[in-house]
Amino acid sequence: MRLLWLLLLLPALAWTQDDKVHIVYSGNIDGELEPCGCSVEGNSGGILRHSTTLKKLRREHPDLITLSGGGMLVSMVPQDKLTGEYILKGVAELDYDAVALQWNDLAYGVDFVRGRGLPWVASNWSGDTFARGKEIGRGGHKLFFFAWLDPAQSPQAAMHAEYGQVGDDPDVLAKGLQQAQQQGLTVLSTTLTLEQARVLPLQYVDILLVRAAYEEYGEPQMVDGTLVLEPGSRGMRLGMLELTLNENGRIAGFDHRIISMPPAVADDPELAAWYEEYNVKVKAAYLKRVELRKAMASGESPFVGEESCQDCHRQAHDTWRETPHSNAFAKLEAVNKAFDPACIKCHTVGFEKEGGFIDMDATPHLLNVQCESCHGAGRRHAESGGAEPVTNHDWRPQRMCAQCHVQKHSPSFDFDSYWPRIRHAVVR
Repeated sequence: MRLLWLLLLLPALAWTQDDKVHIVYSGNIDGELEPCGCSVEGNSGGILRHSTTLKKLRREHPDLITLSGGGMLVSMVPQDKLTGEYILKGVAELDYDAVALQWNDLAYGVDFVRGRGLPWVASNWSGDTFARGKEIGRGGHKLFFFAWLDPAQSPQAAMHAEYGQVGDDPDVLAKGLQQAQQQGLTVLSTTLTLEQARVLPLQYVDILLVRAAYEEYGEPQMVDGTLVLEPGSRGMRLGMLELTLNENGRIAGFDHRIISMPPAVADDPELAAWYEEYNVKVKAAYLKRVELRKAMASGESPFVGEESCQDCHRQAHDTWRETPHSNAFAKLEAVNKAFDPACIKCHTVGFEKEGGFIDMDATPHLLNVQCESCHGAGRRHAESGGAEPVTNHDWRPQRMCAQCHVQKHSPSFDFDSYWPRIRHAVVR
C-alpha cells in the first residue's frame, strides 16, 4: 500500500521540483556606471561586477530570466551624456531579456537610446519605436513583460503640453495583459508606487515592479494575487526570485534574496576594453575643459592654498594634516577617478569656481580638501594679516559638511561622530 501511494505521488513530486522559474530583476542605475568608491558602504555594484554576477547566476540557473526596470540615465551635468552612452553600451553586454523604458532614459532623446542593442519595452508608447511587450520563453515557461510610462510624469506634462508620445488608457494595456496571462506569467514594470499603480489592470499582473527605492530593495509582498517588487537604485544590488508555480501556472510561492556586489566581486575581464575606453573618453573630456578654463583664467586667484594658512593657524593646520581631508585627492587616484569632475569637486579647492583648482600641473596647491574648502577663499584674509575675514566668515560646520558628505557618496555620515575627527580651534 505504501508503495502504491508513493507511485501515485511521484507525478506531483516531479512537477513541484521541476516547475520553478528563476528571475533576476534590477532597478534604476541612475547614471551610476560604477560605484564612486568614496566609502566602504557605497562601494557596491557597477556594471563590471554586475556582469560577473549575472554570468555566475546563469551558470547556476541556465533558464534564468533577467528583467530591468530601466532608469539607466540622468541628465544633471555635461559629463552625464558621455557616461550615459557607456552605460547603454555596458548594459547591452549584460544581455537582459527585457528593459522597461523610463522617461529619464529619454533625457537625450529617442535616437540616443534606440539601436543600442537593448530590449526596450514601452507598452503604451505611440508608434513602433519601442516594443509594446516582450515574450520570454525559458525552461518550458513563458513570461510576458510589459512597461507602463506614466503620462503624468512625462516632460511634456511638466510643461503643460500635450503628451502625444504615450497613450493614457489602461484598458488598452488590460487587453494585452489578459491575453498574455492566458499563456504564461505577466510582469508589469512602472515608475508608479503601489498605491498609484492601482489604477492599472493589476488583476492581470502576476509580478509588478514598482518605483525603485533609494539603493535598498523593498520587501516583496503578495497583494491580491500580484507579487509586488520594489527594486533598489544606483545599480548597487540585484534581486533574485525563485518562483514555484501551481497547476494553473500561477505563483504558488516564492523565495527571494538580495545579491550585493561588493569589491570582493571581481570585475568582468570581458568588459575591460569597454571600461578602458570609457575612462579614456572621460579623461579627454576633462582635459578639454581644463584647457578652456586655463584660457579663460585671468588675474589673481582668490584661493591661496593651505600653506598660506599654517603660519598664523599652526595648531589648526597640524590637526588638518592628520585628517583624511589632507590626502583626499590620492583616494581619487587610487580608484581611477582623478579625471572625473563629479568626484574632483569634493576632493579639491574651488573646482569650477573662478581661480579654483584646474589640474595637478596648473594648481597643485589646491589639491585635497583644505582650509578654503570650508572657510572660503582666503587671499584677502591672508594678505591683510587677518584683518579681512575669509569668504565664509559666517560658516556653519553642518552646512559645509553636507556639501560633499551626501547619502550617495557618504552613506554612513553622521555629523556628531565625524565632526570631532576634524574639529580645530581657529586661533592665531
